This record gives sequence, C-alpha cells and structure tokens, in this order.
Amino acid sequence: MQTLENLLSHKTIRNYKSDPIDDAVLDKILEAGFRASTTGNMQVYSIIVSKDEEKRKELCKLHFGQKMVEQAPVLLTFCADFNRFNKWCEQRDAQPGYDNFLSFFTAAIDALLASQNVAVAAEDYGLGICYLGTTTYQADKLIEFFDLPKGVVPVTTLVVGYPAENPGLTDRLPAKGIVHYEKYKDYSSRDIDEIYEEKESLPLTAKLLEENQLETLAQIFTQKRYTQKDNVHFSNVLLKVLQDQGFMNNK
Repeated sequence: MQTLENLLSHKTIRNYKSDPIDDAVLDKILEAGFRASTTGNMQVYSIIVSKDEEKRKELCKLHFGQKMVEQAPVLLTFCADFNRFNKWCEQRDAQPGYDNFLSFFTAAIDALLASQNVAVAAEDYGLGICYLGTTTYQADKLIEFFDLPKGVVPVTTLVVGYPAENPGLTDRLPAKGIVHYEKYKDYSSRDIDEIYEEKESLPLTAKLLEENQLETLAQIFTQKRYTQKDNVHFSNVLLKVLQDQGFMNNK
C-alpha cells in the first residue's frame, strides 16, 4: 500500500538538494517506466536523461529559467518516438505507415504513461518530482538541443531529485467535478459553483487576486497564466514541429 499512500500524498517539488541519485536507483526508476502500459506493446517513446550540470544549465534557459532544472541532479525528457520503430519495420521488410497525427498521439500517450510510472517510482524512493509543461512550448528548441531525428517529439519533462522543501498538498477538485458514471453528465451553473467553491475560497486564491488586481480565479487563468494569445502561438509552434518531424501526413 506504500505506492497508494505516495499517490495520495503527492506533492509538486520546486526546490531540490544537489545530492546525486545513485545509478542503481535511477535504473530501477527508469525500469518502472519501461513496464508502463503501451499501445500494442510498441513502446514508441524514448527517455533522455540529463545529468551533466552544464547541459542542465542550458536546459534551464529553454525551460523559461525554472531554477529547479539546474538544482535537481536529473532531468528526464520523455519523447514520442516512432523513429526506432520505423527503422525496425524497414529493416524487417515491413512498410511503416506512422507519419500521421494519430501515430504522434499514440506515441505521446505511451511517453506520458511511462513518465507517470517513473514519477511514482521516484517518489517510492523518497525523491521529489515536477512535470514541466514548458516541454511542448519549447519543442522546436528542445529538438535542436537534443539533436532529435524525424519521428521524435518531446512531450514532457520530469525534474527528479531529493526535495529541499516540504510543501503542503496542492488543492484538487472534488470527485463530483471529475467522475461520471455510465454517461457524461454536463454541469449546471450550480454544479460549477459547488465544484470550484473550495478552490476559490483558499487563502492562496485571495492572495493571487490581490496581487493581480483581478476579481476571479478564472480570470487569473485566462488573463495571466494561459492566455489565448499564448495558446495560439504555442499551438502553431507545436503544429510546425509535428510537420517538420513527419507526423502530419493526414490525407
């Protein structure tokens, strides 16, 4: 039940000690990733391990200067990867047909499933983790940094290391806001009020509203954190990446 306890007490860690992770521990954590569920047992993903301090400093810049990228001893970049599978097919007289969006989506799912197994295993070893959403924002630059060939696209990154902080649990929506039985039940205005009531009542929310001079938490998301302008820009970056990496043959 230790894994379940860790899942229920998961904390996002943003400050890390520089203590190295033993290679044997790291190997076990990565092996947990390999055992994740995968589409058709293809394992169409790759994991790039970044331990070199100078390289992590460069990666820190690409990840919008998030200092934990430098602090933590290991950075794991998970990539959707059909390059290896395509080459295997071609070397075995089989014609691959994986140059389309569905194939990218399949490989991205595989990569994300592996990353979550790695995250859970890392926490079992007393390590902290943090997912970096900047991976997809900067996919084009990370492709150049890692010298990724066609058929490979970075989809997420895990910071892994020993925590230098012990934050409280991050708030989560109640089950009513997430779980549907048998069919999807759309939300009434009253449902929305009830689902977000606790989140909107937190002291942190009050602090954010004061700092940003806004009236609602939703406005912080739409006007400050994830704006339409940014979403459109990074969508276009990612679509070009998918085109360049050979995943947009959809005719």
